This record gives sequence, C-alpha cells and structure tokens, in this order.
Amino acid sequence: MALSSFDIDAPRWDQTTFMGRLKHFFNITDPRTALLPDARLDEAKALVESCRAGSTPPGTTEEHLHYAKKLYDSAFHPDTGDRMNLIGRMSFQVPGGMAITGFMLQFYRTVPAVVFWQWVNQSFNALVNYTNRNAASPITPKQIGVAYITATSTALATAVGLNLYTKKAPPLVARWVPFVAVAAANCVNIPMMRQQEILNGIAVTDENGNKLGHSTKAAVKGISQVVISRVTMAAPGMIILPIIMQRMEKFKFMQRITFLHGPIQVMMVGVFLIFMVPAACSLFPQRCSIAVSKLEPELRDSIQSKYGDAVQLVYFNKGL
Repeated sequence: MALSSFDIDAPRWDQTTFMGRLKHFFNITDPRTALLPDARLDEAKALVESCRAGSTPPGTTEEHLHYAKKLYDSAFHPDTGDRMNLIGRMSFQVPGGMAITGFMLQFYRTVPAVVFWQWVNQSFNALVNYTNRNAASPITPKQIGVAYITATSTALATAVGLNLYTKKAPPLVARWVPFVAVAAANCVNIPMMRQQEILNGIAVTDENGNKLGHSTKAAVKGISQVVISRVTMAAPGMIILPIIMQRMEKFKFMQRITFLHGPIQVMMVGVFLIFMVPAACSLFPQRCSIAVSKLEPELRDSIQSKYGDAVQLVYFNKGL
C-alpha cells in the first residue's frame, strides 16, 4: 500500500468485536507510553496529522505510522486533539491504580486510613473522569468542584459507614469494604463529572460523521456504559485479591514480613490491572451507537424529516 493512501484513522482491529477492541486497548493503555516525554508524543501527533494530510516524511513505514497512532491515541483527546494530562490518561491507569488500590486494600482497618486513601482514590478518579470526558460538552470549574466533593463524600460515607458496620463481621467482609466504596463513588463521580452531557445532551452524528444534533438519551447510555466499565475494571483485583491475601497472611513467612504486605498488594493489583484496564475499556465500543427510534421525540422527528429512513442509527463518543 502506498503510504499516501494509508488511512491512519481506520481501526487497526475490528472495533465491532470484543477481541478487536481488546487488542486496541491493550495497545493504547500500554503503561510504557506514560514514560515518554511530551516532545516524543508531539512528534507522533505531527506524523499522524501529516499522514491525514496525505504527506508522510521520506522513509516512513506502516509500522512507524501504527506506532505514532498508538502514541497519539494514548495521549491525545479524541475530541479536541489536545494532549491529556499524564495522570488522567488510560495508559497511567495501571501504575496509578495499582498504587492507590493496593494501599486501599492494605490500610482498611482504621477510619483515618480509610478516609485518606478513599480521598486519594476519588481525587485520582475525578481527574481521570474529567480527562476522558466527551469534550464537546464543556463543564465549569464550579460543576467540577461539586462533582468532586459529591463523589468524595459518597466514597467516604460508604467506606467509613461500612467500616464501622463490619467491625464484628468476618475479616474478609471488612476487606471488601474498599471495593463497595469505590463502586458507589463511581456511580456518582462519573455522572457528576459529565453532568453537562446529561443536562444538555451529547453530540450525535450519522455513520459518516455528519452532526445531527444533541441527545441526552445518548449521553445517559454512554455514561452508564462507562460506569459499568470502571466498576468492572476494579472488581477482580478488589474482590479476589483480599481472598488471596487473607490466605497468604496465615503463612509464617508472611507474618514475618508484615512491612511488605503493602508493596505485595500493590504489585498484585498491578497484575490484575494490566489485564483489566484494557478488558474493561473493551466491554463497549468507544464509538457508541443508539437507534434513532430511541432518541428524544424532537431529535428523532428532526432526523426522520430530513433523512427519512436512511439514518437508522446515530453515533457518539461515549468517553472512557
């Protein structure tokens, strides 16, 4: 294939299948890309944009273009093309998530520790949610603040309340408190951080990318899928790992190295997240669709009056 005709935005893998999306997200959530300097990322963006313009530098190969697109997708927002902050990128989910989740699972016994690590986690989540929002729906600093405070309060109330409630429960039940708090907070944090999409609708297009209007129903569908993905991302590590640790801590060698329990949990969470971050992101297509018949009556009638039955589905970026 001549590189001048290379379509760099064409999916490298079939995005309509789970396995295709899994390969895609394994590619762009690669934690190694988080270590690259901004200058290298900007070079990748320049190569992607030159390829889009039909002009690639001499000596460029398809492999160069695939790698540039990998870096571009991992670091630049799909709506704006702006470079995303490092902590909010999905490629930082493994190193960032493993550290925070590992310590949440380790320090769950005292209220001060629960409060601190839940606050750290919700601060991290709020930044991730803001970074990966649908940027076509702007959010004000006040709304960001309200979303952050609401989600953090929900997590703290859930964690502290359950921590006190499970004092007399089996030890394993207490170890699962952080997951319940994280799941509850995600159900608040993501919708609150993306409230503009729910209030004003999200931009929807036809199959060719032509804008058709804004839909609140599309926004609700996309955000619901993101909530499910985020909870799924955390679930295996936060549910299975406590069982593993509870059994391991009964061994004498583990009782002699209690100071290493935290780092051990951090590393084990990392093993889970290396697989779960791309798997959870792959549950639903990034370019989400909804039937015209399920849209708001006004938007549905507008599309049908203009296009008749030619447009059966509309598409939108659900965010991550």
